[in-house]
Amino acid sequence: MKEKPFTIKHVLDIASLSPDQITYILDTAESFKEISTRSIKKVPTLRGKTVINLFFEPSTRTRASFEIAAKRLSADTLSISASTSSVVKGETLIDTARNLEAMQPDVIVLRHSLSGAPHLLSRHVRASVINAGDGAHEHPTQALLDLLTVREKKGKIKGLKLAIMGDITHSRVAHSNILGFTKMGANVVVSGPATMIPPYIEKLGAKVTLSIKEAVQGADVIMALRIQLERQNKLSFPSIREYATYFGLNTQHLALAASDAIVMHPGPINRGVEISPELADGPHSVILDQVTNGVAVRMALLYLLLGSETRMSHGDTKKDENNPPSPPFSKGGNPLSPPLEKGDTGGFSGKSQ
Repeated sequence: MKEKPFTIKHVLDIASLSPDQITYILDTAESFKEISTRSIKKVPTLRGKTVINLFFEPSTRTRASFEIAAKRLSADTLSISASTSSVVKGETLIDTARNLEAMQPDVIVLRHSLSGAPHLLSRHVRASVINAGDGAHEHPTQALLDLLTVREKKGKIKGLKLAIMGDITHSRVAHSNILGFTKMGANVVVSGPATMIPPYIEKLGAKVTLSIKEAVQGADVIMALRIQLERQNKLSFPSIREYATYFGLNTQHLALAASDAIVMHPGPINRGVEISPELADGPHSVILDQVTNGVAVRMALLYLLLGSETRMSHGDTKKDENNPPSPPFSKGGNPLSPPLEKGDTGGFSGKSQ
């Protein structure tokens, strides 16, 4: 039975979203894709709203697509990185957020190296918070755009085999995609070096195999993940060359998958390490489609958090192509990593660790 629709305040994880809610987000994102094909790629849906992108880790695709998404909805945007903020002077994340909130933004998009940072932030600001990636915890908007891409290319998600290859332990993308795809009925298999597969991963619904050939056998979707060197104190394998030899995806692996299999990668790509250039640039690759869909998904989330409020404040409740109905959302936490508690806020610096 579908849940009754209601709005939520924040988008913090995939764990708290139901299949119906995910479907509604994907449907809404799909409706926004047409805007990006116009000669003038802008609608007035979020005019007068302000979105702050607060990024404490490097980002190209996520940061740019959030900014483009907000601008195409006519919101005002401000992007702040750790190197240009007062965190370099010792200011905490909460103090930074409270000072930004004094300027009355409507949404804060946060990327941080510490798991639970968006959950913590959401308890200290009135603005809506969107998790743009927190440590090795979750990256919900990446999973949503991946789900949209697979649904577009395959026509469905339920019953498909998704093989996720690479550094599973340190990948927030892997965590969110395992949760998202299993909720939508896909069969998820993960593979990589034993030192890069955490013992809890099967509890999220994924099957584990150390054989890359077994993982890709008959797969409908193959997703390569880069090695998260920035989250490791020492290498979890002998060398980059050995990793590429035994776990790097190539055309021989693709031959074992379904004939119409698609190849995905969340980026950035380390060519010749986790994936060969032939696969990344080949006809089965949908990597650039993922980037395109990232804008649509983030437009949808910004609209769903703020669009209904904007419409009501303007006294316009009529349906139109730029204002789809509000979705069924729910609140909740993520079982992967409990959010930080209030008592942890005092010394919680915004600076990446």
